[in-house]
Amino acid sequence: MSALPIPLLGQSLSALKDWAVAQGQPAYRGQQLHTWIYQKGIRSLEQVTVFPKAWREAVQGYPVGRSRVVQRTEARDGTVKFLLELADGQLIETVGIPAAERLTVCVSSQVGCPMACDFCATGKMGYRRNLELHEILDQVLTVQEDFGRRVSHVVFMGMGEPLLNRDTVVQAIRSLNQDIGIGQRHITLSTVGVPRQIAWLAQQDLQITLAVSLHAPNQDLRQQLIPSAAHYPLDALIQDCRDYMLRTGRRVSFEYTLLSGVNDLPIHARQLAQLLQQASRSGVQLHVNLIPYNPISGADYQRPHPARVQAFVRQLEQYQVRATVRQTRGLDGNAACGQLQGSFLRSLPGRNAFASTSA
Repeated sequence: MSALPIPLLGQSLSALKDWAVAQGQPAYRGQQLHTWIYQKGIRSLEQVTVFPKAWREAVQGYPVGRSRVVQRTEARDGTVKFLLELADGQLIETVGIPAAERLTVCVSSQVGCPMACDFCATGKMGYRRNLELHEILDQVLTVQEDFGRRVSHVVFMGMGEPLLNRDTVVQAIRSLNQDIGIGQRHITLSTVGVPRQIAWLAQQDLQITLAVSLHAPNQDLRQQLIPSAAHYPLDALIQDCRDYMLRTGRRVSFEYTLLSGVNDLPIHARQLAQLLQQASRSGVQLHVNLIPYNPISGADYQRPHPARVQAFVRQLEQYQVRATVRQTRGLDGNAACGQLQGSFLRSLPGRNAFASTSA
């Protein structure tokens, strides 16, 4: 059986020029193709009207690499969540988050997630596979197409653990920058922490923001919430973050999802501040993004009262730890990772909600 053609989405300008020449066309056709894929967002080569008609017909079956939008859900605040079907039938989610002067895309890096965080809808689905390069880039082009405006920021905070698909994610970051034109400083990679991978990322000479999801201020509670944390002690994670900041000169942001009565008490704030002070000794800036929990079905966690959130912020500030409360977008649109996929699958007759994503 012959191998399937590699999708054109994800290929560099020079690769597309080589492809055009291999098809018997001049190299400048590759330049045109690059523009039509990355700037115009074509879904098939038939749409490239600057190509000779005969050639368009000859290569019309060659895959661009776009996914099909299965479902689109828009929240009252303008956040739009997309359920995308990949070529093999797997489903992933991506989110477009508009603001006055920016459009952010929250992209997925895996189908499902193996980290099994206890409060996360995606974590409860299990893991199927890593996403390929074109499947990551397609999410950004889908949002651009839907909103009719350029994406300015990308956050790898969707389904999956990016550092378990590290090579493809770094390829995607470079392509987002070089091909789609998004500045690396406007790209954030969020990780719950994978042993040795933060050190590897520090060697890639990227200008992105690294966001580390802590969600607990001590090892015991973190293992309760994030089972994989048993293999990566908090002290080692903080040391790796400190080394990352020293090597790259880039600030690390720390993310902390507030779960009512679980990790949002004053003692937790004090423990978190003391933990982060270990990293601050290197003289770099520290910042914590506090995320009030977005409730999901199948988990018994609750969103904390705003007063408790503000009390947590004040506790951190007393220890000179800067914190901001992230505005939760799309609460009425299944915006938490995995919610849209789960609700869609449950709506199908005879279909188990986790059937397509459990390992």
